[in-house]
Amino acid sequence: RARVTCDDEGGGVVAMGGGKQKRVSSTGKVIPKSVLKQKKGTSKSAASRYVTRNQALNRLQLKLGDFRRLCILKGIHPREPKKKSQGQGKTYYHVKDIAFLHHEPLLEKFRELRAYARKLKRAKAKSNYVALDRLRENTPKYELSHLVLERYPTFNDALQDLDDPMTLTSLFAVLPSVNRHNIAPEIVARSEQLAREFKSYCVRTHALRKVFISVKGIYYEAEIEGEKITWLEPHALSQTVPEDVDYRVMLTFLEFYQDLLSFVNFKLYKEAGLQYPPMLNEEMEDAAAGLAAVVHKLAREADSAAHAKALPAGSSEAAAVEARAKSLKAKLASIAANQDEEDEDEEAAAAMDADAVDDSEMTSEQRECSKIFDGLVFFINREVPRNMMIFIIKSFGGEVCWDGEGSPYDADDAAITHVVIDRPTTNMKLNPKVVYIQPQWVCDCANWRVLIPPDGYAPDTEAPPHLSPFVGADDDGYTPEYAKTLLKLQEEARAIRNGVPLIRVTDEDIVVIDDTTQAAMDEKRYRKELEAEMKGVPYSKSLAAAAESEDDEDASEDEDEDDDDADDDDDDDADDDSDNDSDDSQREPKSRLTVDMALSEKDKIMRDQLTKGSEEEQMKKMSYMLLPRKKRELYKAMQIGIAKKEKRAAELTKLAEEHKQAKKRAAGEKDASTPKRAKKASTSSRKK
Repeated sequence: RARVTCDDEGGGVVAMGGGKQKRVSSTGKVIPKSVLKQKKGTSKSAASRYVTRNQALNRLQLKLGDFRRLCILKGIHPREPKKKSQGQGKTYYHVKDIAFLHHEPLLEKFRELRAYARKLKRAKAKSNYVALDRLRENTPKYELSHLVLERYPTFNDALQDLDDPMTLTSLFAVLPSVNRHNIAPEIVARSEQLAREFKSYCVRTHALRKVFISVKGIYYEAEIEGEKITWLEPHALSQTVPEDVDYRVMLTFLEFYQDLLSFVNFKLYKEAGLQYPPMLNEEMEDAAAGLAAVVHKLAREADSAAHAKALPAGSSEAAAVEARAKSLKAKLASIAANQDEEDEDEEAAAAMDADAVDDSEMTSEQRECSKIFDGLVFFINREVPRNMMIFIIKSFGGEVCWDGEGSPYDADDAAITHVVIDRPTTNMKLNPKVVYIQPQWVCDCANWRVLIPPDGYAPDTEAPPHLSPFVGADDDGYTPEYAKTLLKLQEEARAIRNGVPLIRVTDEDIVVIDDTTQAAMDEKRYRKELEAEMKGVPYSKSLAAAAESEDDEDASEDEDEDDDDADDDDDDDADDDSDNDSDDSQREPKSRLTVDMALSEKDKIMRDQLTKGSEEEQMKKMSYMLLPRKKRELYKAMQIGIAKKEKRAAELTKLAEEHKQAKKRAAGEKDASTPKRAKKASTSSRKK
C-alpha cells in the first residue's frame, strides 16, 4: 500500500514500494520531475501573472455579485495582459490583486450574508414568522471605515478623489425611491444629508469658485485646502429612472462614497471648530429651505451643552446643581426683566460669531469671494431653483429670502435689493427701487468676481452668452467678445477695490487714459491680434509678443525724449548738426526683411485665399478662426489643397490656350501656302 503525506499547499508525497516517493498535487495527479526542478518565481509568462474571473471566483469561493461588490469596495479593476493565454473574450485579474482580496475581512461577512439570505428564504417558505422576525432583528452588518483608511492614507488624498463621490451623492439625492431597483428612502435621505453638509461647509468658508449651468446639470468647483473639487449636480426637476442601468453597481459605489463623505465632512467640520453633524432649524427644514436650514454651532458650545445634559440624575453633582438653582431662583426672578434683553443680545452675538469666519484665517481669494454680494439681499422668485441660488449667493457673501415659510425677510421688505426672476414681466407690478435680474447674472458675477451691470440681464431681454469658467483662452485659443468686456470690467473692479486709479504711469509723467485714447488702443490691439490669427500664431504667444512690443515702444520713447533734452541744452547749431549727423551714422540701417519673407508658403496661400472675393465672402472665410484648433487645421489643409488645384487648373488652362494659339498659327500658315500652290498648278496647265 502507498502511504500519503500531505503538505501545506494541498499536495502530498506518496511513498511507493522500494523506497521510492512521488509528489502529487491536490487532485492526486503525479507532478512531473521537470516541474519539480523548476524554482518558484522563475516563470515570467502571462499565464502565471493573470487569472480569469472564473478562476478568481473559485479561489475566493464567492458568487459573481459578491465578487463585483468586493472589487468595487477595494478599488480593484480588471487588467489587460499583452498575451491572453486563456482566450480573448475573458476578463483577467492580476494574481496579486486576488491575493490581496484573500485577506479581506469582508469575505467572511459576505459569506454570512449569503447564509442569512438562505435562512430568510427558508423561513418565508415555511411561513415561520417567529423565526422571520428573529432573523430580521439579527441582520449581519459590516463597516467600511477600514477601507476608507486603506485607500486614502492622508486627508489630501481623499479630497483629490472627491469629484465622483459628490457627483454620485448629488444624483441619488434627487432620485425617487424605487423598490424594484433597491433605492430605499433611507439611501436618498442619507445622500441628501451628506451633500447638504458639504455644501454648507463650502458656504461658511466661501470655498465655491466656479459655477456653470449646462443641459446635463450645474457644474460646481470648490477649493478646499488647496485642492479643487469639481462635481455635477442635476437640475431640480422630477427625475425619471431608466431601466437599462445596473443600479446594483451604482449602489455599491454609493455605499463606499457615503462612508468617505461622512469622514471628510467630519474632518472639515472639526478643523473649522464646528459641531458635526450640524443642527437644523426645524421650522425651515419643514418649509424645505435646504441649505438655509443648517445652523452652524461652535464645537465648544456643543460640547459644554452635551456635558450638561450628560449629568446622571441621582449623582451628587446633579443634586448640587439643583440646590444651587433653588437658592438662586428668587434672585433670578428679581432681575429677570432686565436680564432678558441682555441674554437675547448675547445669543445673537454668539450666533453671529458662529456663522462668521475670522478674516485673519481667510485667504485673499476667500476674502475676495466673501465680498462679491456683501450687503445685497436677493429675493428668489418661485420659478427659480432655490437651492442653487442659496448655495451661490450665500457662498459669495449675500443674503437670500423667498416667499413662504422660513424666509428671513418678507417679500415686501425694504432691505431687498435684487429680485431673481425667470419669467416675463408684462403683467407684473415692478418695484422701481429693486433691480430685477435673471439667474444667469448671479452665476456670471460669481465666476468673474465682479458686479456686472444688470441692464443686459433684465427679465424681458435676451441674456448675454453664458461663458464657461472651466475653459479659457489658453485652452481653446479664442476669447469671445463678451469675455473681453468682462475682463475689462474685472480689471476696473480690482483697480477700484485696491485703490489704484485707471491711469497709465510712465517714468516721468502720468498720462490719464480717456475714452478716445482707450478706443484707439483697443482698435490697434485688435488689428494686431487679427493679423496674428491670420498667421496662425496662438493667442498666448500673441499676448506675450504684444507685451514685449509695448516695452520696446516705451524704451524707444524714453530714448527719444533723452535725445531731445540733450539737443535743447546745446546752444550751438553746428554742434546740433554734428550730433544729428553722428546719430544718423550710428543708427542701424533699415531692415530689408518684409512680411512675405517671414511667412511660410502655406501662410501665403491662406492669405491669398482669404483675400479673394467680395467683403462678405472674405468675412465668411474669416469665420474659420472661430473653429477649434483641429477643425481649423483641417480647414486650412482643405484651402491649401483647393489653392493647389486652382493653380494646376490655371496652368493647364494656360497650356491649352497656348496649344490653341499654336494650332491657329499653323492653320494660318497652311492657308497662306495653299493659294500659291493652286496658282502654280494653273500656270503649268496653261503652258501645257
